[in-house]
Amino acid sequence: MSAIKIILGILAALVALLLGLIVLVLIGVENGPLALLIGIVSATVPVPIYLVLVLWIDRYEAEPAWMLATAFFWGALVAVFFAFLINTAAHVAVESMTNSARAGRTFGAVISAPIVEESAKALILFIFFFWKKDEFDGVIDGIVYAAMAGLGFAMTENIQYYGKAVMEGGGGGLTFVLILRGALAPFSHPMFTSLTGIGLGLARQSQNTAVKWIAPILGLLAAISMHSIWNGSGVIFGGIAFILTYVIIMIPAFFIMLVVIILALRREGQIVRENLIADYQAGLLTEQEYNQLCTIRGRMGSSFNAFSRGGFGQWQTARQLNQTASELAFHRSRVARGLTLADAREREAAYQLALQDLLRRMRGK
Repeated sequence: MSAIKIILGILAALVALLLGLIVLVLIGVENGPLALLIGIVSATVPVPIYLVLVLWIDRYEAEPAWMLATAFFWGALVAVFFAFLINTAAHVAVESMTNSARAGRTFGAVISAPIVEESAKALILFIFFFWKKDEFDGVIDGIVYAAMAGLGFAMTENIQYYGKAVMEGGGGGLTFVLILRGALAPFSHPMFTSLTGIGLGLARQSQNTAVKWIAPILGLLAAISMHSIWNGSGVIFGGIAFILTYVIIMIPAFFIMLVVIILALRREGQIVRENLIADYQAGLLTEQEYNQLCTIRGRMGSSFNAFSRGGFGQWQTARQLNQTASELAFHRSRVARGLTLADAREREAAYQLALQDLLRRMRGK
């Protein structure tokens, strides 16, 4: 069975690479090879910085690297391909029906792009939500997966925009678009898609049936609406409206998203606190270890102290301890919420054994 999964995974990766390559070829045909190359370099260089910022959010239970990579490359290769295909077709169809290039551009930017792009990015979130329930626990997970898909999508889309800027305006045009898309609004796509992620996260952590059904739909509709407003402000009303939308809507939305993240992290800390209390009471964890595991500040402090005492190796052990403790706590939380797995008891026992081993290593025993 594992061999079949590996083969299917390889085939899926090859198909995704092919779709991404097709998009790059189309961009290259449209803008030329030099503009394509400049676009690739300009779009990919800042991506590692953005990725680090997004991954920092996931402080308690880090998601599997393969799922994070899947979300990113889904956005960068698969979602972009279908968005490029459908948006182009919609643009051409509306332009042909109305005999107006402006109508085609407006429809593509305000109607087609928000619906198609947000739906395409959201698909990987829904796949994770339904098929990897043990790795999708709440709002933070939804935001992180959504941001990864959004960053991947934005990276490939920026290749097109940067390349077109070089072709049409040279270095000056590229500088302007770099400031606009790379500095002023680098998190627009991740933020839009995060609304869908928040909806799915609320559905996962809620016991209310109505919330479970309605929250994901409202999240996707909110992502589409905000994307449409952002695109429409510039396409329909021009530069001043675009700037006003950025100041009045985008900046406040960004800070609201930060508040949501802070509240969601507090909730995750509470989950850890509630589900590790039994280990503290049983004597597995000392009071200091328990308190450190239940807060971000405590975890950062323990990791720093571990590095000071034993270098990189001890720091790595501290990170593994934090992750294993979170895995145990969130596993218990899933079971308590009814998301039982066939091997629930075996998993808990394995987490506890791993936790005991890591604690011995941290204590030097």
